[in-house]
Amino acid sequence: MRIAVFPGSFDPITLGHFDIVERAYPLFDKIIIAIGQNSQKKYMFSLEQRMDFIKRTFKDFPNIEVDHFEGLTIDYCRSKNVNFILRGLRNPADFEFEKAIAQTNRELTQENKVETIFLLTSAGKSFISSSIVREIITFNGNYELLVPEAVRVPKQ
Repeated sequence: MRIAVFPGSFDPITLGHFDIVERAYPLFDKIIIAIGQNSQKKYMFSLEQRMDFIKRTFKDFPNIEVDHFEGLTIDYCRSKNVNFILRGLRNPADFEFEKAIAQTNRELTQENKVETIFLLTSAGKSFISSSIVREIITFNGNYELLVPEAVRVPKQ
């Protein structure tokens, strides 16, 4: 079974994240969207809110699971017996950063290689980042064009 982990903080999930998952969906039997927790980081949205945003966004995608973890992504992949990490790339800086992490992960998994699969974000979404969305929300700007409906509309 081809299972990929798509890790991130998703604070909040954006249309850029959605774009990557939607395009990767046919490539894998299952995608686990895994929210990494960093105790040192201050989040705008709680873990429960972020999980809810993602679950509601992908409610019509039966082979998507939403989970969370602490620690290294590679350790989480091992615990789930997953051999693929899915990452989105918006620009050359993302590539350089992600390439170093992917190479390190391969080195750390000598016995059971974990491959990182990169997808380029669609051109119309490559400027979107969670940090930009948080900044717009903080200053009461129009962030709705950058996030899925689940983030725009309070839970019913």
